[in-house]
Amino acid sequence: MTFRNFKTVPKMIFGRGAFAQLDEVLAAERQLEQDFVVFLVDQVHQNRPLAKRIPKKPQDMLIWVNVDDEPSTFQVDGITEEVLHFHSKLPVSVVGLGGGSTMDVAKAVALMLTNPGGSAKYQGWDLIKQPAVHHIGIPTISGTGAEASRTAVLCGPVRKLGLNSDYTVFDQIIIDPELTEGVATDQWFYTGMDCYIHCIESLQGTYLNEFSKAFGEKSLALCRQVFLDDHPHSADKLMMASYMGGMSIAYSQVGACHALSYGLSYVLGYHHGIGNCIVFDVLDDFYPEGVQEFRTMLQKHNISLPRHICRDLPGDTIADMVRIAKGMAPLWENVYGPDWQEQVTDELLTELYRRM
Repeated sequence: MTFRNFKTVPKMIFGRGAFAQLDEVLAAERQLEQDFVVFLVDQVHQNRPLAKRIPKKPQDMLIWVNVDDEPSTFQVDGITEEVLHFHSKLPVSVVGLGGGSTMDVAKAVALMLTNPGGSAKYQGWDLIKQPAVHHIGIPTISGTGAEASRTAVLCGPVRKLGLNSDYTVFDQIIIDPELTEGVATDQWFYTGMDCYIHCIESLQGTYLNEFSKAFGEKSLALCRQVFLDDHPHSADKLMMASYMGGMSIAYSQVGACHALSYGLSYVLGYHHGIGNCIVFDVLDDFYPEGVQEFRTMLQKHNISLPRHICRDLPGDTIADMVRIAKGMAPLWENVYGPDWQEQVTDELLTELYRRM
């Protein structure tokens, strides 16, 4: 048997106030006076105090990233071209500061600076051939696990799919719970549920192993402290739950919810967190205990989840979502095993979408 030899983030700083060490981390990458850094920052922070704390030097490049829509190959390719035209040499580091979408854009840009042909070419598993530019992830909201994952999920010309490779993994992450203060309740909940759902899918999947189980069980316990117990250190706990949830799926896989949410996001434009929640709410047959607990969390935090959004959609629209969801082979194999194609029919997926 051959076991996966997978890459994890090699360097990590955790703690309140850790963001202040970013300048020190970047100093180690700057060898020459003209060496520059690219900061890709969620534009929500543009007129907030965090903007003034970014350790930008005169030669650096700062790009405010719009994540109103899901990140796309078009957006990544545009930013990559902008960076390539900024200087005759490559940056010494790309810093992604924001939520999962911004961090995925940063990972993808770091890859595209050294891998030609446009990012849509690399949507899939292990298609990246050249190492990325050094890149750093700094989450300002918790739950996606993008800081720990080996993928940068993008909407491309025909599908939503990640750039999955060992080269995608961040070289450094800085996890500072202070950066999550002030996030709106709905956004906090939907993004946090991405982590909760990671754990449920990993822990009930056919790929489960003791590595994934160890991270998944602890992450799930932290999620319950945050969303059911109102723990006083919930920001710190959710940040670690996000990281550990990402680690849990790194050596296993997500499942039915994520497969279906890819179709929902690509066709209807729902952001990943809320899309997962809309899907998870109809998956009683897949994850009965998890779905019931999720509904308890919804009620506790007074979250009004959109429902019946697909009930009256045209058949062609549903068929597009079914096509995308059905294409997520590793996710369905984690649900059903190697014979998943016998189980995952167009009729099953259509019925599930119609219930959303």
